[in-house]
Amino acid sequence: MKGFKYETHLHTRETSPCGHVSAKDIPAMYREAGYEGIAVTDHYGPYFFELRKSLSWEQCIKEFLLGYYTVANEALKIGMPVILGMEIKFDDSNNEYLVYGFDEHFLFKYPKLYKKGIKAFRKLADKNNLFIAQAHPFRNGMTREKVSFIDGAEVYNGNPRHNSRNDMAMEFANKNKLIKLSGSDFHQIEDLGRGGIVIDEFIDSSEDFAAYLKNKNNNIVLLGGK
Repeated sequence: MKGFKYETHLHTRETSPCGHVSAKDIPAMYREAGYEGIAVTDHYGPYFFELRKSLSWEQCIKEFLLGYYTVANEALKIGMPVILGMEIKFDDSNNEYLVYGFDEHFLFKYPKLYKKGIKAFRKLADKNNLFIAQAHPFRNGMTREKVSFIDGAEVYNGNPRHNSRNDMAMEFANKNKLIKLSGSDFHQIEDLGRGGIVIDEFIDSSEDFAAYLKNKNNNIVLLGGK
């Protein structure tokens, strides 16, 4: 398949409590699976930060970035770009959202984003050119977000331990003309390469990744897993 293959949804053991694979091992695994790039989308939400409420915000973000930095340092050795992202959950909803387009400074500058709610976060996203996609919108416990608050939807989630009802997510995205994403939702070795996208540009920054996704004229090929 021509183009560049990117993972869009991945968690590390170092940052996400549900992650079971060391960030050091991830780049080589994905290179062997034929991927050109990885987006690290560790969980950013009340649970992570409540466990660290005794720490300063700067210390909290340094711990949040540990998985990303570890992946990035290992990936640098093999020339693989790593995109900084997050899977954010706000404290007023069970919904989760994949976000790209920011750097580390954004996380230090804007504390406790999980308290904002999607409406206020959408305004901040517009100000900073972020891309927001609702993750697995038809999984149990999720409700479909107002389309004015999101750019896209994860229409294929490859995690084998959840029923994400990907066919319903695809219908939702098509009906509302949302940008479609596919991701492995990588937590364990068995999740490797179950999703992702193929794009026609080699991208090495979160900002450029968000800009590419927001361009509806780009031909994004969705990968459908195992």
